[in-house]
Amino acid sequence: MQGKEGRSAPRTVLLVLAVLGFLVSAYLTWTHFAGLAPICTGGGEGCETVQSSRYAVLLGVPVALLGLIAYSGLIISAALWGQAGIYLGFLISLVGTLFSAYLTYLEIFVIGALCQWCLASAAIMPAALICTTLAVRPLMQER
Repeated sequence: MQGKEGRSAPRTVLLVLAVLGFLVSAYLTWTHFAGLAPICTGGGEGCETVQSSRYAVLLGVPVALLGLIAYSGLIISAALWGQAGIYLGFLISLVGTLFSAYLTYLEIFVIGALCQWCLASAAIMPAALICTTLAVRPLMQER
């Protein structure tokens, strides 16, 4: 059986990932509400194309704001971290990973443009899922 010490590494990594994801989502949320085009590396316009597409808003809510909420939830789950926090983080990161995969599919096959900020978030969320999975497994084995 794994002690609490064995769960601290995934918690720390999750917190770092959640803060990074929060910053990415905060930037994209800010550019959305400020009416600005996100800055892309290499002078590409993929970020602007993605952010101005009809898929950048879901039921009137900017997708970037949904990311901000999700990463806030992951920060809270890392702060709580007990059994409830770990399960909360697992749920958020699982849903976030599936949603990120869907959004990446849209970028590639429907919109025809890639946003580096969105791809960064799409990489962060599965990494968060790995962290929470590593923490959930011992809880499942204790049952």
